[in-house]
Amino acid sequence: MSLIKRSSPREIKFTSGINPYAMGSVIAEFGNTKVHITATVEEDVPRWMKGTNKGWVTAEYSMLPGSTHDRVRRERKSIGGRTQEIQRLIGRSLRAVIDMKKLGERQIILDCDVLVADGGTRTTSISGAFVAMQIAINKLMNEGKISQNPIKENLGALSVGLDKEGKVIADLNYEEDSSCEADVNVVMTESGKFVEVQGTAEGDPFSREQLDGLLECAETALKDVFKAQKSAVGAL
Repeated sequence: MSLIKRSSPREIKFTSGINPYAMGSVIAEFGNTKVHITATVEEDVPRWMKGTNKGWVTAEYSMLPGSTHDRVRRERKSIGGRTQEIQRLIGRSLRAVIDMKKLGERQIILDCDVLVADGGTRTTSISGAFVAMQIAINKLMNEGKISQNPIKENLGALSVGLDKEGKVIADLNYEEDSSCEADVNVVMTESGKFVEVQGTAEGDPFSREQLDGLLECAETALKDVFKAQKSAVGAL
């Protein structure tokens, strides 16, 4: 008996090139979730990396007012623990598929601002940030600032979960996420290698068989993500 209830993600849409001032930009949509993402290239690196002939990739994340049912306050003075955790996840996920030597001593900053939150904002941010980063890198290569593509392979992310009946659902919306028995965020390369797996039982503990089903579902659903990413970059 199959554990899979829904193996396809929600409707995916990457609208690239939406910001004329950014080196790379995209609005990433998974269902009703929408994230505005820009890639900024700085011809500099953090102080601790100077002289290493290596680049750096980092990210910032925020939930904008109006993105949820109750107004989210802007984090003006300091950022909360959840925000820190998510932007670190985005940054290290992107760094996993970049050859920093080929990037040279420059930094790419990905700013991910959630416009509408209906589940999967961190995974939508990662999948969209990869698109924005790839667009920026393509421009760097076209301008002759780097000679080799530093991207090792494509990267995507998706949430999967278990419903009350123990069935696996791909790409949870807010309602599904709120009621699920387990929630797992999967960051994966196109060749099927895991960058990060974040899983938590919200109710009863889940089995190894269920975990295998969750990962299998994520791998299947991410094929649609990679296809949409390539289409968005190729459209420019």
